Amino acid sequence: MNKKLTIASAILAASAAFAFDTWLGDAPQVETGIGNDTNTYGYWFSYGDDGDGGESKVVWPVELGNEYSATAMDPVVEHCGGICGTAALAKGSLTYNPFVGIGFNVVGEGASGDPVPGDASAWGGLCITYTSAAAPTLELGLGDVDATIGYANPAASLAKAASAAATKSIPWSGFTQPSWYKGATKMSGTDAAAQLVAVKFKIQAAAGNYDFNICAIGPYAGGTCPTSCNASIKAVRGASSAKAILTGRTLSFSGVKSAANAEIMNLQGQVVAKGDASSAMNLASLDAGVYMVRVAGKSVNFTNKIVLK
Repeated sequence: MNKKLTIASAILAASAAFAFDTWLGDAPQVETGIGNDTNTYGYWFSYGDDGDGGESKVVWPVELGNEYSATAMDPVVEHCGGICGTAALAKGSLTYNPFVGIGFNVVGEGASGDPVPGDASAWGGLCITYTSAAAPTLELGLGDVDATIGYANPAASLAKAASAAATKSIPWSGFTQPSWYKGATKMSGTDAAAQLVAVKFKIQAAAGNYDFNICAIGPYAGGTCPTSCNASIKAVRGASSAKAILTGRTLSFSGVKSAANAEIMNLQGQVVAKGDASSAMNLASLDAGVYMVRVAGKSVNFTNKIVLK
């Protein structure tokens, strides 16, 4: 069967004019309004640069997973009132800046299990409320078409918002291909919206650790993205005097005033040591290298990078 006809049929089937309800960080699924009957649309996923030789990861504030999937982000949404974490960017063998991204499929999976496109033109564009210690981009994922355009997907630049939430509303015409793209196949934001597979929040910057929180996303047309993130989440994730202190191979914590759990993770996101943040941890058994420390409790939540020698 002609592939173009197959894609066109999938788009037509997924283009019923239902409302995209602005997601306010209060549910694990984004109600896109064009999801198919597999109910696999709107669930957040993460991706990184490992396929190109990078070593970047997202360090989550709580362990992922539910009864159906080990990577489900329900616990993150409940904890953050959004999708929050730390983009731990590590260049590896990349020749460009490392990146991670967080996104959701707008229609869901097709018969093959791959996400299918839908016509999101009626949204008019997107609005988003977020915080990010590095300037992110909001990118339109197009599935199989990504390779055709050299992965130069239409995107909109967002401002760095480290200390306070930022809100931005972007019409489809505001999504453009990056300036470095010199290919022959052009794709406007309006054209991409008519065959949209995924919405992606991407952080690409110099190697380092960058906190972020996506606390609302919705349509440009009639969207109601708030001007700030949930106040209670700010209290949990706000600036803290708590920190990790590494002395040789002994890790201790200061500023932790109530019960909290500490986890040590390698750059693959694997937990390699656990402990109580009220006590020092002996890391003598770990290999030399870079690790992330995550401390979470009722009144404290932070991540630090440490280097074991």
